[in-house]
Amino acid sequence: MAVFGLLAAALGVVGLVAPDAQLALMGFDPVPSGARADGDHTLMFLTASSMAAVNMGVYYVLAALADWKAFFRWTVPFRVLTCTVFTLAVITGRAPAGFLGVGIWEGAGALATAIALRAESRRGASGPGESGHGASTAGSGASDEDMEAAPRMR
Repeated sequence: MAVFGLLAAALGVVGLVAPDAQLALMGFDPVPSGARADGDHTLMFLTASSMAAVNMGVYYVLAALADWKAFFRWTVPFRVLTCTVFTLAVITGRAPAGFLGVGIWEGAGALATAIALRAESRRGASGPGESGHGASTAGSGASDEDMEAAPRMR
């Protein structure tokens, strides 16, 4: 989660500071300054999405620092949705083929997060004596707040 957060924030900063570099990373041909048609709001949309990426990156880093498992679980279906939408944008011709990398990044992130949560849940289900860790809340139905209030076995 922290790695994804740092990368999202960094790429967001790239979009804010060097929008043409960000467009090139996503497979779009940058338009030279002064060559944009009246009403072309590409840079405005890039600024908005880049700022959202910075914010999202910070949220992910903070969630990782807090070990907020509920947040981790929430990201999985929404990252799958993002993967689907971005992939369909390429398939339907709304985005260039290079943009498929963004969809793959989101899908891979969702898969990695789901696998990590499942593995942690299984370690927690084996009991603290076997795994060396306390019980995990991933997939257990218990909220993170419930687990914080419960005594921990170390």
